[in-house]
Amino acid sequence: MFEKLKINKEFRRVYGRGKSYVNPIFVSYIMKTRGDEIRIGITVSKKLGTAVMRNRAKRVITAAFRQCLPNISTGYDIVFVARSRILTAKSSQVAAVIKSHLILAGAWNENDK
Repeated sequence: MFEKLKINKEFRRVYGRGKSYVNPIFVSYIMKTRGDEIRIGITVSKKLGTAVMRNRAKRVITAAFRQCLPNISTGYDIVFVARSRILTAKSSQVAAVIKSHLILAGAWNENDK
């Protein structure tokens, strides 16, 4: 399972110390931590649209992350910053992007299926 980042200080730490990976759907910041849990934070700007659209974007990212969760190594803080293409993306597309970003960051563990 995973926990959610909620405090602004935690988000800023991941922005500052984490490595960023860019895609037209979202930007992800991934940082290795000393803990044994996986923590994620999702940021969606008001520029993307109404509250309904922003909440859908968060749900799509969370659903895609849950698909990838069994293969993610523990001890990472991950922040997703949604971009405009998230509004038309399906969770399977988002899951593929999450997988590619985690592979680049070294957080993907193919053996843990």
